Amino acid sequence: MDGLRERKKQETRIALSWAAIRLTVERGWDNVRIEDIAAEAGVSTRTFSNYFGSKGEAIVARHHDRARAIAEALRERPAGEPIWEAITQAALSGFALGVPVTEGLPPEQSWIEGLRLMVAEPALQGEFQKAGVAAEAEIAAVVADRTGTDAATDVYPRLVAGVVGTALSVIMQQWLITDPPRPMEELLRDVFGRLEAGLPEPR
Repeated sequence: MDGLRERKKQETRIALSWAAIRLTVERGWDNVRIEDIAAEAGVSTRTFSNYFGSKGEAIVARHHDRARAIAEALRERPAGEPIWEAITQAALSGFALGVPVTEGLPPEQSWIEGLRLMVAEPALQGEFQKAGVAAEAEIAAVVADRTGTDAATDVYPRLVAGVVGTALSVIMQQWLITDPPRPMEELLRDVFGRLEAGLPEPR
């Protein structure tokens, strides 16, 4: 029963986050209320408040969930696997959570433009920053475990986590600005392949 309850709570959290993203993309930041998000997800505003303190938190929750999934996937990679190969595979697994598009179809231009506006919304920047810090801490802890270093005192795990966080941000930005969007797997392999190679200069 506890497992079922936790699964239902997670499903509600995800539904609220996707509803917040979808409505903000379609209507714009200023035209979405918490009441609208709750109604879209089929719950009460009180239920929304049990999960999130603001619509910004709800939107950014998927970003944080994806980073957490990458950290968990990295923890499960084979111990002897080279670090950047492990990170690439973990990122591919984490992005299986999906990007905010509908029904797996190629996104329409209006949807992409709405996403660009949402991601650039000044009111969301603080939430994205908080999620990024938390995500990097989780990834640093896993990298430390894999490399026998200390995430609190050694530079390596924190440096890798910072690079991964920046890479994921660049991947998402590149996906948004490319018309039509490049396949996410292609972008991931491109970016992390460059990092694995030592980030050589383009020829």
